[in-house]
Amino acid sequence: MQEQIKQLIEISRKYGSDKRFVIAGGGNTSYKDTKYLWVKASGHALANITEEGFAILDRRKLQAISTKNYTQDVVQREEDVKNDLYAACTTKDRRPSVETSLHEIIFYSFVVHLHPTVVNGLMCSRNAQSETYKMFGDNALFIPYTDPGFTLFKVVDAYITHYKKKKHKHPNLIFLQNHGIFVGADTIEEIESIYDYVIRTIEEHITIPCCETVAPKETEETARISYQAVSNDYVLDILQTLPAIRMMLSRKSELKTLKIRTNNLTLKFASSFTEYTKIDVPFMPDVIVYCKSNYIYLTEQNNERLLIEAKSKIVSYMKYHDYAPKVLIIKGIGIVAVGNNAAECDIILDMYEDMMKVTEIAQSFGGYHSLNRKRINFIDNWEVENYRRKVSAGTASGRVLNKTIIVTGGAQGFGEGIAACLLKEGANIVIADLNETAGKATVERLRGQCQNNRVIFVNTNVADTQSLQNLMYETIFNFGGLDVFISNAGVLRAGEMDDFTEDTFEFVTKINYNAYFYCTQAASRIMKLQNEYARDNYCDIIQINSKSGLRGSKANFAYAGSKFGGLGLTQSFALELAPYRIKVNAVCPGNFYEGPLWSNPENGLFKQYLKAKKAPGAKTINDVRNYYLKQVPMHKGTNPDDVTKAILYLIDQTCETGQALPVTGGQVMIN
Repeated sequence: MQEQIKQLIEISRKYGSDKRFVIAGGGNTSYKDTKYLWVKASGHALANITEEGFAILDRRKLQAISTKNYTQDVVQREEDVKNDLYAACTTKDRRPSVETSLHEIIFYSFVVHLHPTVVNGLMCSRNAQSETYKMFGDNALFIPYTDPGFTLFKVVDAYITHYKKKKHKHPNLIFLQNHGIFVGADTIEEIESIYDYVIRTIEEHITIPCCETVAPKETEETARISYQAVSNDYVLDILQTLPAIRMMLSRKSELKTLKIRTNNLTLKFASSFTEYTKIDVPFMPDVIVYCKSNYIYLTEQNNERLLIEAKSKIVSYMKYHDYAPKVLIIKGIGIVAVGNNAAECDIILDMYEDMMKVTEIAQSFGGYHSLNRKRINFIDNWEVENYRRKVSAGTASGRVLNKTIIVTGGAQGFGEGIAACLLKEGANIVIADLNETAGKATVERLRGQCQNNRVIFVNTNVADTQSLQNLMYETIFNFGGLDVFISNAGVLRAGEMDDFTEDTFEFVTKINYNAYFYCTQAASRIMKLQNEYARDNYCDIIQINSKSGLRGSKANFAYAGSKFGGLGLTQSFALELAPYRIKVNAVCPGNFYEGPLWSNPENGLFKQYLKAKKAPGAKTINDVRNYYLKQVPMHKGTNPDDVTKAILYLIDQTCETGQALPVTGGQVMIN
């Protein structure tokens, strides 16, 4: 790899990983020598781009595009230009950016095109042109808004030609109204210096105090309000309606994911219809691509009235547009993103919140300047932007695609393994566990397996109803609802009756038996509301029970008794919740010898059972292992893969409830 391409990758990643400059993989970068131009290919994000993320074009063929006479038919012309760009490409597996021709006509070796929030605050203002020249003078070239594509290329080409004749130099700072900025230079150090100068200069001219506009990058923690911080009953009440609204927006073949962003800025624009009208029409092409151009504002302050308002507006919206809205603004709550997956929700929230920030900044430059409907429709229907939208949505598959699943006790052992398997099947996973250190570490490991889904950790005590309320809040906040609840958290304390204490017995019972009731009660409330608004939808509550729930276990009576009781709860819950299309089943695994429950050197079952003399004649942990393996016809332990296959079966079918499904390798056989 030549040194200049390494530098191109370096500068691309620097700005691409900073949301103050780039959102949703937007912007593009390039390098050119005398023969070839390397430009970011469509569908590749600057944040993690590699050499394979750049299309390489023959400059001689690329230059011919500027002199070619194309048809006046806009759709056909853009198709012809796209084909000519392909023809100039030496890398046929990569679609060159739509703005490739602009990179060619900008004189300098390196060109970096970004959409910085601060710059767009100026570019989307009423006084954009005069303020730009006031700040940057002859160093800047300002281009009035022009539809993207070949038309924009021709306009920019004409402006650059005029600039060179008048100024006797090449512009390296080009501002595009309602769009962004192009910076050209012969070194990446110059690029960085120019961007620093531009951002600093605009910030110095912002005269109106802004709310979270030019602040450092936000973290997930600073971008929202936690359950613990919410004392407003209205907020908690309204959040309970989100699962119902999610189902109003979903179709049988397309389950939506919802995500909320609540902070000072989003609350400001959601506070009144007057504030909302400042952001009800998009300013920038990228907002149209990812958020569409029509939004819904909900104002009712009572959850029942809110559901009536939401249903009315959503039905009307979908009838008129034939697609679901991407953005809801709820008074007192903030932005709600409506995505085909969790990754899309993140993009929608970032993009729409950025428009709010742009609106704030624009107040310092005469107020905001929206796009008119004709221009909006052009972008919304343009094949190039539809391609970007499709690429950003990505491709994913799986038997639980876009379902939201809570796994209690998911930080390690069976729970971690089940969560990992379901994540691969396309689900959004909430790992609920009391062990915060292990839970966060597990989430970090699993994030690399995500496609367009997401995994989060919520510190949870399943035996505490307040903690479970927080779990439900966080699940709704991040995913908009709940489809499957896997009650996996459990404890085991082995020992003979005479040696067992009352406190130990109560501890085992509270976690394995009582907590299953608490969890089912909390989860079913959400599921009932969802299914009320989706008549063909089913939800699942699945207890990870045990083979010890199917037959007694010597010196293990507290655990076996709690698991027997769990099956009684499963059957009873199944009868009560069946009318709401909530299936309640149990999976009864055999022994997972590799998991921490068995293999933990401090208090694992191998050690406990050796001490409790559950394996006759055993003198070592290996003796205990062999003793139990001999009882299994398949001569193997049960692993999370085995259990997940049973879970997926229970989710897939709609005719089984109240069942205990053994996965024991034949160790326990049902009569």
